[in-house]
Amino acid sequence: MKNIEIDDELYLYIVSNTQAIGESASSILRRLLTLDDTNQLSVPESNLVTALKGDDTKQDEFPPNIEVKDSDIVDTDCSEIKIITSSESVFNFINKEELAMQRGAVGRFLLILAALYRAHPKTFNIVTNIAPKVSARKTKRLYFALSEEILTASGSSTKPKQVPQSPFWVITNSNTTRKKMMLTEAASLLGYDESDVIKIRELL
Repeated sequence: MKNIEIDDELYLYIVSNTQAIGESASSILRRLLTLDDTNQLSVPESNLVTALKGDDTKQDEFPPNIEVKDSDIVDTDCSEIKIITSSESVFNFINKEELAMQRGAVGRFLLILAALYRAHPKTFNIVTNIAPKVSARKTKRLYFALSEEILTASGSSTKPKQVPQSPFWVITNSNTTRKKMMLTEAASLLGYDESDVIKIRELL
């Protein structure tokens, strides 16, 4: 496992370029770096992406039209790169006593989502990409949205509730297993590693 450390600005840029649920950071970076047929990485000026050179020095930005050749790239499997950021952690906002006071899974579910929003208010909108597979009727049921009306229109008996202290709404009629799956996907999209994802899920 090779680790790189990036700042919040770069992390937000990478997350904002997600095109599919579960897309890895390395896939996003490969697309942004546009690997061409000559096996060189062409780095557009507009991309806020940091490249690691062979001396393991982090470059904060590139001059216009610069190209990074194979000989300059760290010899590592990009699929093994794990992004570490200095973003606030959801665990700084979780109140376990408050969770314990909730009588049902819905209350705990909403509190955990609220903590995720407070930790990542700028990137939380990525959770709106989480959705089940299209049904036989080809209607797209949504899990998260910015209004109650959107969730109500996406399916029957969704029972939308607003994530506390956020502009987002979430369906609550799903069973506990489905709620845990939604928390798992949300935490993963927000950049948490597998061990932290499990901890977040088990809070429910």
